[in-house]
Formats: sequence, structure tokens, C-alpha cells
Amino acid sequence: MLIETARLTLRPPRADDARRVFERYASDPRVTHYLGWPTHRTLDDTQGFLGFCAGEWQRWPAGPFLIESRASGALMGSTGLHFESPHQAATGYVLARDCWGFGYATEALAAMRDLASRLGVTRLYALCHPEHRASTRVLEKCGFALEGTLPDYAEFPNLKPGVRDSVLCYAVRLPIC
Repeated sequence: MLIETARLTLRPPRADDARRVFERYASDPRVTHYLGWPTHRTLDDTQGFLGFCAGEWQRWPAGPFLIESRASGALMGSTGLHFESPHQAATGYVLARDCWGFGYATEALAAMRDLASRLGVTRLYALCHPEHRASTRVLEKCGFALEGTLPDYAEFPNLKPGVRDSVLCYAVRLPIC
């Protein structure tokens, strides 16, 4: 499955993407600071992630996507859908630092929202650390509304190991296309 937006190409990751994913964003502590997965320390960490991606694509009609520039083909980050049922999925995004502030996250998230609707998802949600203001703005721009705060809900392994943090839950109800 290939999705093209005005400036981006979204495609499923392949095993041979491991080095690029590792070098561009997965090993960067500033990029992964507010994420729910630990910064990749080795290429094996990234290869494990790509194995997880392949499994998601086998179980569901969509899964993780890599974000690439349509103009240059450069790897920019990743996004995707994580299905919990045929009608509910989670989404998120991560971009390399040099891609911050250009509207790419909004463009990629809008593509995931539209794909989810086409696939029959009626509730799409995203979890966000309360201090990650840039992500809350992206979610709101894409029509997600704050549903509430989930106290002591998740660990953010790149912040304080072992500490459970509150997260903001944003969701959008989608029409079936």
C-alpha cells in the first residue's frame, strides 16, 4: 500500500530500511524524548521494530508506514495505524529533527485519519504526553479532540524510567466511507 500526499509518500517499511530508520530518527534521543518506546541503542533494536511492523501488516489491513519526501525520496519519519479491533485504531507519528516545523506531521496524520475512515475505523485515537505541546497542536489541527487525561497510564522510557505518567487521550470519530 502506497499513499501519496502533496509532499509525502507513505509506505510500509521493509527489512532493508533498518539502517536508515536507525540513523534518521530512532536513535536520536531528542526525537524519541516523548515517545512510548525507548530510543534505539543498536541496529538490532530497529530490526526488531521492523519485524513488529511486518507482523502488523499480516494481521490487519494496514500498519506502520515510513514517511518519505516525494521530491527527494529522503526518509523523514514514520506514522501508521495500530488496530485494536476492525473499528478502533491508534495512530501516531515521529519525524527526524530536520523535518520539524514544516507541517509534515499534520500532513502524515491527516493521511492516516483518511485511511482509517476508508478502512471502516470509526474511532481513531492518539496518546500524547502532556508536555508535548507541538503534538497536541498537530492532533487538534487534524480534528482530534481531547477526550481526557489518563493518570498513571504509561511509562515514557526516555524520560524517567519506571515512572508512570499521565497521558492525554485525543480521538476523532470517523464516518465510514
